[in-house]
Amino acid sequence: MSDIEFQPGILQRIPQGFQGQLQRHYAHAPEAVWSMLTEPAQMAKWLAPGTIELRRGGAVRIDFADSGVVIDSTVTDLAPQRVLEYSWSSDQQPDRPLRWELAPETGGTRLSLIVRVPADEDAAKACAGFEGHLDMLAAALEDVPVRFPLDLYLQARKHYQALLDA
Repeated sequence: MSDIEFQPGILQRIPQGFQGQLQRHYAHAPEAVWSMLTEPAQMAKWLAPGTIELRRGGAVRIDFADSGVVIDSTVTDLAPQRVLEYSWSSDQQPDRPLRWELAPETGGTRLSLIVRVPADEDAAKACAGFEGHLDMLAAALEDVPVRFPLDLYLQARKHYQALLDA
């Protein structure tokens, strides 16, 4: 196992399934983090190629070509520079809301990500995957190319599965 510093979030059962709450502090202004979340050229550096129409009801399309997963959904909540919400699902799939919240804080930005997963899906896998992407976001903010951090993903998945098993 790698010596990656893992910043675990919270994963809990809710009536609709599971909810993960992940947080990070980035030493960058909210505008820079917002740009990474919403601009196609920036999204491709840490998440996947995609586009987001920045308005409620706007189209969201993110193509994870390596895994064959395509997100095709709509923006359900938006407060520029502060809140972005959409589902990371497509077509007839169940809703899997993602809520990105940005807050300025001393020395940068606090990003909170709320991930909701249906009861019959692998919530530990979902949260671990987003942990990896948040790590990639940190690298992208520093303009450092990075691959998906598999060691971090495996560590996070084990942690989240233990929370669910407890």
